[in-house]
Amino acid sequence: MLLFILLVTGILWVTSLGLIFLFLKQRIRKWKALQNGLEDRISIGLFHPFCNSGSGRERVLWVALKCLQTRYPDSQFVVYTGDTNASPEEVFASIKDRFNIVLPDSIELVYLHKRKWVEPINYKVFTLLGQSLGSMYLGLEALMKFVPDVYIDTSGYAFTLPLFKYLGNCRVGCYVHCPTITTDMLHRVSLYRSEQPYLHQQPRPTSSSNKFIMSTIRVLYNKFFSLLYRWAGNCSDVVMVNSSWTEEQIHQIWQCPSKTYKVFPPCDVQEFKSVSKKEDNDENSSIKIVSVAPFRPEKDHPLQIRTMYQLREILREDEWNRLRLVIVGSCRNQEDEARVQDMEDLCKHLSVEENVQFRVSISYEDLKHELSDALIGMHTTWNEQFGIGVVESMSAGLIMVANRSGGPLMDIIMEYDGSRNGFLATDENDYAEAIRTIILMTPESREVIREQATASVDRFSERQFTKAFLEAVQSLLR
Repeated sequence: MLLFILLVTGILWVTSLGLIFLFLKQRIRKWKALQNGLEDRISIGLFHPFCNSGSGRERVLWVALKCLQTRYPDSQFVVYTGDTNASPEEVFASIKDRFNIVLPDSIELVYLHKRKWVEPINYKVFTLLGQSLGSMYLGLEALMKFVPDVYIDTSGYAFTLPLFKYLGNCRVGCYVHCPTITTDMLHRVSLYRSEQPYLHQQPRPTSSSNKFIMSTIRVLYNKFFSLLYRWAGNCSDVVMVNSSWTEEQIHQIWQCPSKTYKVFPPCDVQEFKSVSKKEDNDENSSIKIVSVAPFRPEKDHPLQIRTMYQLREILREDEWNRLRLVIVGSCRNQEDEARVQDMEDLCKHLSVEENVQFRVSISYEDLKHELSDALIGMHTTWNEQFGIGVVESMSAGLIMVANRSGGPLMDIIMEYDGSRNGFLATDENDYAEAIRTIILMTPESREVIREQATASVDRFSERQFTKAFLEAVQSLLR
């Protein structure tokens, strides 16, 4: 009897979902037909719920949009955004102020009001699955407001791809900054929401009697989610990845190498190369370290503060008094602002507050000014997918110390004999030793590293991105 009830319930659920799917598809088809009656040009929609956040992902969005507008000037462009508190004029002014980007033509912002459903704070357990289902809800809102001919996700919400492909009958593509789940996470992801969604996460303490059950649930959950994620990703007609590390992950998880293209992010290499540098020959001048990364948990800014604590232990007093760390980043919301406050408290706890400064959401010109008189750049993200801030700091003449993982290890920093263009580190001791080594170098030795660095970054320029991006998406726009 129980089996019969479950069977009937399952049939009813499948039938209901099928009817809902057909109803939505029919309604969207009629809406799209109405749009086509009003617009006879091809429409391109880019999905980026946090388009006004000011991080590297947003730079990719706006440069991609700029090169699409230049190449396909007769097309209609829309950006789906959840930044409902920012007017179009404010968004475009922010693009100019933060990225020095001016779009050649106007675009339409489609405002989404369900963005809270993709924020991790709403899911204390099964966070990845909750956010993915939330992205489908947000994607459905986007689809009901505007049905494009071509849909490109630039934020990493792969579960919106099947919606636009099957309900909207769109040609779909995606630019992957970071896989939602990685091969490492398949073994070690916590069921519980944590500040760090990467390998160094650990589950909340559980009693020994529950460890086996929790481990089994985690393995099954990860496997199940990875299968769903692969299905969603394979709905994309074109897949673009931002680095060798991301490419490796996507090949293993999505298994669609024939339609995957490696497109390095657009870094403003030429503009940062033009930044004027102060003379590196004054032994009494300040020693400035700059970190450029949005205030997100995965950027691991506390590691930078702990590095400063280690430097105080190993530097002479006069060297320590000359040392300053300037942490530059943007905040999306109150959670990010709270992180900045927590880090300020950590500085006080470690007694390094006099040597650490925070610069939040500064302008493009202010960023160039901060880099102009800095000697060292620091980047502490573990398994950073690429590292736009790393490249731009190197372009500006900073000697970079980045994490020995991800994009910096595989694509950017070289430590080969005779061709070093930066340093790699793993923990606060490594970072402190690398920074101390740079400080003790002669100006001539530092100049050799700078020359190697600036010569190596041209392959990450906007020009190279435009070429690779347009080649990848051309099949969507035929």
